[in-house]
Amino acid sequence: MRSSRIRLRTCQRAYKVCPIPMNILSGTEYRRGFQQMTRVYNFSAGPAMLPEPVLIQAREEMLDWQGSGMCVAEMSHRGKEFMSIAASAEADLRELLNIPEHYKVLFLQGGASLQFAMVPLNLLGDIGRADYLKTGSWSKKAIAEAKRFGEVRIAGDTEDSRFTRAPVQDELRLNPDAAYVHYTPNETIEGVEFPYVPETGDIPLVADMSSTLLSRPIDVSRFGLIYAGAQKNIGPAGLTIVIVREDLIGKAQSYVPTMLDYKTHAEHGSMYNTPPTYAWYLAGLVFQWLKGIGGLSAMAEINARKAKRLYEAIDASDFYHNPVEPQSRSWMNVPFRLARPELDETFLKEAKAAGLTTLQGHRSVGGMRASIYNAMPEAGVEALIAFMQDFERRYG
Repeated sequence: MRSSRIRLRTCQRAYKVCPIPMNILSGTEYRRGFQQMTRVYNFSAGPAMLPEPVLIQAREEMLDWQGSGMCVAEMSHRGKEFMSIAASAEADLRELLNIPEHYKVLFLQGGASLQFAMVPLNLLGDIGRADYLKTGSWSKKAIAEAKRFGEVRIAGDTEDSRFTRAPVQDELRLNPDAAYVHYTPNETIEGVEFPYVPETGDIPLVADMSSTLLSRPIDVSRFGLIYAGAQKNIGPAGLTIVIVREDLIGKAQSYVPTMLDYKTHAEHGSMYNTPPTYAWYLAGLVFQWLKGIGGLSAMAEINARKAKRLYEAIDASDFYHNPVEPQSRSWMNVPFRLARPELDETFLKEAKAAGLTTLQGHRSVGGMRASIYNAMPEAGVEALIAFMQDFERRYG
């Protein structure tokens, strides 16, 4: 027993390293502390990259969070340590997004896909009808789920263009008696993004912002409800953020299960049952990181530059092609195809060898896709562009 305690104390001492400054612009700070590791540029659509400073801080706090003697994953969700983590995370998120006081912030589970059901179960109410915009694979899934619970009317549809654009406001056929209007601001698979927020008058606007939340400032007051899976710009998979206007809570029918009622989670501070505590903690570190780099305005400038550089490189080439109409191109997900599809596997193999991973397009559309969420540094985009140009020289 004595030797075991000695080994444990030695291990504990080994983990006590100096904090790493959180600086998105410094590649040196990004890499410090990882001398024995090889970090790749991960272009996955999700789970996606997390900011390295966040991972480093989580590593430092893994065995002992701020003198508690526990990992956050070991804490009681009702203990004072985790309650302080949860409160700080919500406060930071409210500050980043300037969330009005009359909106509840819920930290839930089940991903955005569960919200495809929770939204109609909670918002259809006695009206029973809702408008949906069909602009890609994820909005189609939301529509299919909502049809299980009420009448869904398609108020905008771009499937005839193979989902290569977002509809303009004048194309929308909104119904004045709808309980809400649902849309997907960014279609992750097709790489299509709305360049505007739809005007819906007094009808609550619901948005699946899984791929866009925290990538730029938004006016939360224009929405009745926003939901987002965490595994893009927020944190690890397992956490879902819901931001809902208080007057939309409490409309669920009596048959709706307790755990699928927003009122349940709002009344219990997202702790009716055990929440995804470690994912919540990591999301809180991401919120602190965003604040440290200057907030969402600064993040938007970085994201705009990344997307502009990558699209410019694609458009300047005859070897690569992006199928999305320029006004609807996503900042976050950039699909592209090679002029010679038979080279796809070679491209992916050589890219991986160069430290550029997870570039294969979604199985439903093929080709390539580079997801360049918040945590992807500009250096990663530049490395991808350099590889693409070299690959074209050798195979084009």
